[in-house]
Amino acid sequence: MSPEDFDRLQTLMATRAGSRLTRDRMKLAEHRLGPVARREGFETVEAMMAALWAKPVARLGWLVIEALLNPETWFRRDRPTFDTFARELLPVLSAARQGAPIKVWSAGCSTGQEAWSLAMGALDAGLTAEIVATDLSQRALEKARSGAYTGFEIQRGLKASTMLDWFDQVEDNWIANARLRSAVHFARANLLDASKDEHRFDVIFCRHVICDMEPARRAGVLDNLERRLVDDGCLFLGPDEQLANDSLAFRPVAGRKGLFVKSPAALSRAA
Repeated sequence: MSPEDFDRLQTLMATRAGSRLTRDRMKLAEHRLGPVARREGFETVEAMMAALWAKPVARLGWLVIEALLNPETWFRRDRPTFDTFARELLPVLSAARQGAPIKVWSAGCSTGQEAWSLAMGALDAGLTAEIVATDLSQRALEKARSGAYTGFEIQRGLKASTMLDWFDQVEDNWIANARLRSAVHFARANLLDASKDEHRFDVIFCRHVICDMEPARRAGVLDNLERRLVDDGCLFLGPDEQLANDSLAFRPVAGRKGLFVKSPAALSRAA
């Protein structure tokens, strides 16, 4: 891949997905785009790039973007986060909502492990949660909707007893059971886009997402998340993700890494 192609890829990723593609990932980008080029009938990545730049096609552009997004995830990643969610937040929110379902958004859900982990936490606690899980990648969402994971994937973060409680073994895969599936709805969404409805959530998980975004895009994404969160709701970022000056919409919760609530400025604006 030429430096010129990579420069244009950086612009494509930043404008369409808000993602940061640094120069040290050029070889990785070429490696990930190889299978895309072959599936689309191109002999080389360079030939695919030339076709894309000559006649930009939305479908091909999104296939390229999806291949370069970071798909890394696993069940109950950063386990203390899920303990806080299930053991502390859910009971308090359920009482505050007088038993109504807790509305949860897994934003940037990748292949679904986070969303299923949230559903398991709620169901194990005997509480009702309605979980919406979204991602930009159609390929990731296809896997998430299937609820099917290999032995390696299912054991990455889950104990054997949890696997048996919530997944059925079908040949070489483990498939999310019907009770688990009933708690999660998957959909495609771009975090750069403003909401087109008034639906708001009690809890939003957007972990290990903004750290991969262009700094210029982060504040807008965080403001969009703030508008989708109820005033007494909570936002989870990755435990090592910090807002710094990216947004004035949230403030951290002391003693809970990665947990944020709305700032006084955001609450005043809403009032």
